[in-house]
Amino acid sequence: MHLQEKCAGAKGRNNMENSFFALLFRQKYIKRWGLMRNTTDENLSEHSAETAFIAHALALIGNKKFGKSYDADAIAVAALYHDAAEIYTGDLPTPVKYYSEEMRKNYKQIEAAAEKILVSHLPEEFREVYSDIISGVSGEEKVLVKAADKICALIKCIEEGKSGNSEFASAEKATRISLDEMNSPEANYFIKEFLPAFLETIDENSL
Repeated sequence: MHLQEKCAGAKGRNNMENSFFALLFRQKYIKRWGLMRNTTDENLSEHSAETAFIAHALALIGNKKFGKSYDADAIAVAALYHDAAEIYTGDLPTPVKYYSEEMRKNYKQIEAAAEKILVSHLPEEFREVYSDIISGVSGEEKVLVKAADKICALIKCIEEGKSGNSEFASAEKATRISLDEMNSPEANYFIKEFLPAFLETIDENSL
């Protein structure tokens, strides 16, 4: 049976319970940094993958350098899904999201509702598993995902600056301050050891 015939046969079932991954793949249509003039557009799918790369690295840094026992794979998966709710909410600009404590609280409620709706697009037997994944890790592991998210933002700012775009200068400064305030040894190690390469050209990194 050809793929198109299989898909046609599936239409008789409840498609709402099978559209989770189709929705997830729409992350590539959601643009980030909407209020900023971008030299290169960044979509949510790219950001999620890059955050997962760095969160996984931070976990390994914690294990190898600081005597931690992080589940690096679980942290990477949590990072991969950390902005899944934005399939429905879009990327709300930071100045709006954190305008006030009330705004932050309201957005958290909207985010939780969006996550619940997204999981409802799975068959019943998979919902609890994905609900746990999307709700993310907690404690120190949650800090790593947040730090990875911030490092990705910092890298974006650096890349825009390298392209001659001064639009991200204030965002870069604010992101560096946020990372300093987190005081994560894993993030500090990554910034010291790995971030400088992002300032180099492809030729300089390949030598």
